[in-house]
Amino acid sequence: MTGGGDVRAALEAYYTRYYRDTLGIPGWREHVTARLDDGAQERGRVARLQQALGRPLRGLRLLDVGCGTGGFAAAAGAAGAAVWGVDASGEATAIAGRRLGPSRVARAVAEALPFARGAFDVVHCYSTLEHVADAGRAVGEMLRVLRPHGALYLHAPHRFSCQEGHYKIFWIPGLPRWAARAWVSARGRPAAFLDTLRPLTLGETRALVTAAGGRVLRVLEDREPRRVGGPLWPLVRLYYRAAGVNPNIEIVASHG
Repeated sequence: MTGGGDVRAALEAYYTRYYRDTLGIPGWREHVTARLDDGAQERGRVARLQQALGRPLRGLRLLDVGCGTGGFAAAAGAAGAAVWGVDASGEATAIAGRRLGPSRVARAVAEALPFARGAFDVVHCYSTLEHVADAGRAVGEMLRVLRPHGALYLHAPHRFSCQEGHYKIFWIPGLPRWAARAWVSARGRPAAFLDTLRPLTLGETRALVTAAGGRVLRVLEDREPRRVGGPLWPLVRLYYRAAGVNPNIEIVASHG
């Protein structure tokens, strides 16, 4: 899934900076290695998307919003979809363009997608909505470029999850920003990345879809929530069940 040696070297440099420098993850080398051989993981995400849609991707026009370095987009293309990608990072889109073809990747923010109305059968947005400056506008743009009866797939961390999936640490739900920075710093991690995160709840995400003129068709649940908190995991699991919280938001939506 990584392409040639030049792509592999670019991926290694990109993810080393991300896991080692931006997030300060102690086991950063393992995460970089996983990114260099991500075929099985990305094929799993394609399978999950097809399950959520209730149909294969073959023959569909798909836009991957927040495509990053293009791993998922490449896997979706291998599954038979005609795939385009968009990301705000110039470095990421340069790598994705080498995997998909430069004409299939654009550098742009989710709030201003450079595509015509109704251009895609499927819009896929995975772990991106929490990073955008204006989530409502981003959802509106994703619905705009979606054809009638098309499907918008959104996957994002829930604000009240007990895991922080980027830093890969146990998380106390609802921490104010100053306390979140202190929590991350106390674990020896750089806290600046937190300023890019604006996680939502399921209810807020539903409201954004409705406000943009769409409707939620399906809400999916985590099949096996990640065990976090070590000996606190039984309490975490009880909290999820009692509060009705899934660690991740995963929905399929369409036009209203």
